[in-house]
Parts: sequence; C-alpha cells; structure tokens
Amino acid sequence: MLDNAESILDPQGTNAREIHAVVEELSQFTNVCLCITSRISTIPPDCESLDIPTLSMQAARDTFYRIYKREEWSDPVNNILEQLDFHPLSITLLATVAQYNKWDANRLIREWERQRTGMLHTQHSKSLATTIELSLASPMFQELGPDARGLLGVVAFFPRGVDESLDWLFPTVSDRENIFDTFCILSLTYRSNGFVTMLAPLRDHLRPKDPKSSQLLCTTKQCYFTRLMVDLDPDRPGFEEARWITSEDLNVEHLLDIFTSVDANSDNVWDACAGFARHLFWHKSRLTVLRSKVEGLPDDNRSKPDCLFEFSRLSGSAGNHTERKQLLTQASKLQKERGDDRQVARTLSYMADADRWLGLHEEGLELAKEALEIYERFGDTSGQAWCLNRLARLLYGDKQLDAAEEAASRAINLLPEKGEQFLSCQCHRVLGEICCSKDKTKMAISHFEAALEIASSFNWHVQLFWIHFSMAVLFSDEGRFDDARAHTEHAKLHAVNQPYLLARAVWLQAWFWYRERRFEEAKSETLHAVEVFEKLGATQYLEQCRWLLGKIDSGRE
Repeated sequence: MLDNAESILDPQGTNAREIHAVVEELSQFTNVCLCITSRISTIPPDCESLDIPTLSMQAARDTFYRIYKREEWSDPVNNILEQLDFHPLSITLLATVAQYNKWDANRLIREWERQRTGMLHTQHSKSLATTIELSLASPMFQELGPDARGLLGVVAFFPRGVDESLDWLFPTVSDRENIFDTFCILSLTYRSNGFVTMLAPLRDHLRPKDPKSSQLLCTTKQCYFTRLMVDLDPDRPGFEEARWITSEDLNVEHLLDIFTSVDANSDNVWDACAGFARHLFWHKSRLTVLRSKVEGLPDDNRSKPDCLFEFSRLSGSAGNHTERKQLLTQASKLQKERGDDRQVARTLSYMADADRWLGLHEEGLELAKEALEIYERFGDTSGQAWCLNRLARLLYGDKQLDAAEEAASRAINLLPEKGEQFLSCQCHRVLGEICCSKDKTKMAISHFEAALEIASSFNWHVQLFWIHFSMAVLFSDEGRFDDARAHTEHAKLHAVNQPYLLARAVWLQAWFWYRERRFEEAKSETLHAVEVFEKLGATQYLEQCRWLLGKIDSGRE
C-alpha cells in the first residue's frame, strides 16, 4: 500500500524516475496486490485507475456523526456538509474540531459562518490548509512558474470555475493549457460540463482574500466586462454569440456582486452591471441579487439611469411588472433631470408597456403618446414605430380594436424593407392577436405565420414562444384543443432558460385541461405555475392561478 503517494510519484521529485520504475515493476507481479492512493494521476499504466467521488449526503452524515457525538443531525449542519461538497477530509476535520471543543450545533454553525474552512484545523495539527499547501509545494506544481498560484485563485473565485476555452480569459499567460492540465493531474481542479473547477473547500482556501490585489483576477474581470459591453440587437450579427451568458451567468453575477462592493466608485463596474442585465434580458431572464445595489446608487452616478432601465426590462421579462414600473419611474426621473430627451422617450415607451401588463391602459396610452411626440420631434422613425406598436397593444388591451389595428399598420409602414425584422415580427404578432379578437381567423393565422417565418430565421426563442402561445389561444378559442396543445408544446420548447415563460405555458395548458373538464391535470399544472410565479414575484399571474384553482374546484363540485 502506497498511501498519499503524490510526493514520491511526482515526476519532478527527487529520484522520481527510479521510484516510478520500482512501482511499475511491483505492478507486474501477479502475487502482489499494489494499491496506490494519490492526488496525482501519474501512476503506472498497468494499474487500474479509479476516481474516488465525494461522499453522498447519507455517507457524509454518517461520517460526521460517528465523530461528533453530541447531538442528532440537523438541517443547518447538513447545509454545512453540502457547502463542503461532501469532501471526506473536510468533514472529518469539521467533526473532530466540533467534538474536541464540545460545541453544540448552534456554536458550530456560528463558527462556520465566521471562519469557514479556516476552522478545519485540529489540535493534532491536522488541517485542510496544510494538505492543500503540501500539494502546492510539490515539485510538479513549483515547475509551473509564478502564475500558477494566481490562476488557481481565479478558478477558486468563480462559483463555476473557468471556461475550458482558456484563450479569451488568460491571454497574457503563455503556457496556460499545460498549467491547467497539470492542475488536473494534481487533482487540484477537475473538468465538469465545459468548465475547470474545484471542490468547495479548496475554493474557499485558495480564493483571493483581496480581489483587487490579484492581477490575474483583475485581467479576467476585464475580459468579462469587454464581453458584457456588446450592444445587443437581435437584428444584427453577434446576437447569437451573446448566449454565452446562459452558462456563465452565475460567474458574472458573483464577479459583479464582489466588485460593486470593493470597487463601487468605478463607472466601468456599473456599465458592466447594466450589460449583464441586458444579456440576461435577451437570453436568460431571471432575478439577480444586483438590483438592490443598483437602486442604492447615488442619483448622481453616471450609470444609474442605464442600470435602472436595464434591470427594469429584466424584471418585466421575469413577469414582475410592478417592480419593472418602479425601476422605470426612477430612471425617467433621473433622465428628465439630465435633459436626456431621447432616453426619456425610450423609458416612457417601456413604462407604457408596463402599464399594459398591469391593466392600466389609460395611463399607458398617455405615456406612449408622449413618447411618440418626442420621437416625432427628433424624426426618429424607428422610435415612432416602437411607440406605435406599444400603442397598438394598449389599444388592443383596452378593446379599441380598430384603433389598435391602425396603429400596428402604421408601425409596419414606417419600417424599411430590410432591417428592423425584430420589430416587424412584433407588429405581425399584435396584428394576429387583433384579428383573432375581430374573428378574422384566416388573417390572424396569416400574420402569425409571417411572424413565425421571421422569428424562425433568426432563432429568436422568446418571440417564437409568444407566437406559438398566441396560436394556442386562437385554436383553443375555436375548440381545437389538439392543435392548441401542439402549439403549447412548441412554446415550451422555446422557453429556454426562462422560468416565467415556461410557467405561462403551463398555466395555459392547465386552462385547456379545465375547459376539457380534466380537473386533476388542470390542478396539477396550475399548482406548478403557482410555485414559479411566487418565486418570481409575478403577483398578477398568481391571481390568475388562484382564479383558475377556484374554477377547478367549482367544476369538480
């Protein structure tokens, strides 16, 4: 048995070649059972290599409570074990420290919150830090040069680790691929779903204590910020490439959460914050911890209006239109104070749309008309078309169908033959919905198909979702539930990374089940939608769900 053999098997170590030859020779004997435990993977090729996984929750609990015998297991302690990634050594050390000090569970939790992995140090001088530092002291690691420790710190900083495509993140490190391969050989990192990451205890020990002092982390930060500054326009090339945010959103959120605290006076940080909200709006609508920080910015901060605007759109795309309107109201006030009429018009237009979702059609119409007047003053036809599209939706919601159809048609007439495809798609959608309400089914389908053709050519998932959603409603109104369900399933496929959209589709499916008097299916789907809407704070849809649940219970009776 060669236990903890990383030191003797290190290819850069003393007598490494001779030792490796002896171990390789031992592995050839049929009457010898050779077992090697090591963080390093440079073992003889004839040995069968097994990756030892972290513990299961049950095994982690059993390990902990065999040492710590003071109390029965509790959820807060289980949470700590989970935060340790069920790493056996860390759990053993945690239990030993708690048992030696005779801590009850409350004291253990307090110490963990205060010290984290710094508390994993027993009275017999066994510690997680020592184990990690021994790995970093190995000749193989030392051969990697001065950047190695800093690179590990960058991996440790990010919740998901770093993208396996290292070129864009570390352009200044010439031997980056070899360095990261060696990290994996030393079991300091591992590859998972396209990322190089590490276990939580190592991450906690190795992450930079002062992020601004890490030159490599600051370089990496700028690489992320550069990607976030891209102006996203669905009509222009590069829009699809911005989908990188769907896998990197946790990393970016953490990066901004830290640097908006330690570098709060940097406009660069807040511009990136607005860019992050913009990327999420288009590609992964969800709530983020950064909104409250944006609202807390001083009013004279240059980036605050833009941040408020972008976070308002994000709130709206997640179904929280009350929060959306609050953020837009703040942004509009600051823009008016600064005399930025173009931005005021854009914000007023979005406020009008928020009012539509909130059922405040009269107020929304006034705001949309005010925005339209500003755009007309500037001669901005694109801005006018957007306002007319929003006017059409507001008029449609207010049952003014002829006026709505006229506004949407005017919007289309303002658009050029080429370009502005995204807005053209939106206009065809609203015209389709208007024609549905006017019982012009063939014309409605024609508009929906025109919108579908545009959205399909660009692979605009959100637009495709709403088109299929509208067509599902159309066919359900005609009693064609099979067709309606087919379009609902298509809508679900396009609710990519969008919990709010998926919940809307689930609610619609529940409505179909109710209309077919299949009450069990209807209730199950509605409760699923309720769960999502509660998390998102989408109160108006919660009311719809409660209304439908009441209808379902009445139908059963």
